[in-house]
This record gives sequence, structure tokens and C-alpha cells, in this order.
Amino acid sequence: QVQLEESGGGLVQAGESLRLSCTTSGIDFSRNVAAWYRQTPGKQRELVAEITSGGSTNYGNFPKGRFTISRDNTKRTMYLQMNNLNPEDTAVYYCRLSNARGVYWGRGAQVTVSS
Repeated sequence: QVQLEESGGGLVQAGESLRLSCTTSGIDFSRNVAAWYRQTPGKQRELVAEITSGGSTNYGNFPKGRFTISRDNTKRTMYLQMNNLNPEDTAVYYCRLSNARGVYWGRGAQVTVSS
């Protein structure tokens, strides 16, 4: 059974940093594209960043600079470093793994940024 579990979310003040982690099991993590998405109420889930098994990153329409995605294949874990957070970053953050066979999601971690 594939499992993904986010951790590291919480309540912070504007300008502070957080690092989200996503630990995985039941899947060959190193062979999957790893990604972070986020979702706010009433809006579609949006891609924050993704990283291939080889380490190539894509931040889509999300401006890189404040957020950095990384992975540690030996620990089967992906990370999202978030700096200089602002209230607009308040959302539920989800990790995702994908390969030719399917897509797998974590349950999400709430990040709340107060002004």
C-alpha cells in the first residue's frame, strides 16, 4: 500500500519560514516524480513545484525564489522549503508522487500565515 504523509505545517507569522516534509512508503520513491501542490477553499489545487528522479525541478507558474523543492531518495522523502511566507501562502499543502502507473497523494498539511 502506497502511503504519503506530510509534516511540518503549522501557524507562522508573515516573513517566517517553514519546511514541509513528505515521507513515503510502499513505493519505489526514487523512480517517481515528486511534487508539492497547494489548495485554498474554493480554488483548484495548484502545482507549487515538482522534481524528477534525477533532480530536475519545475516550478510551473509558481515563481521560484521563496520556495524550494528537494528530495532525498535514500530517505524516501521530499521537502518543500518555504521562506518569507505571506498570508496569501495560507493553504493546505499536498505532496504527490507520480509514475506511469498512477498518481498518489498525501492527506495534506495546513499552513497558515498570519499578518
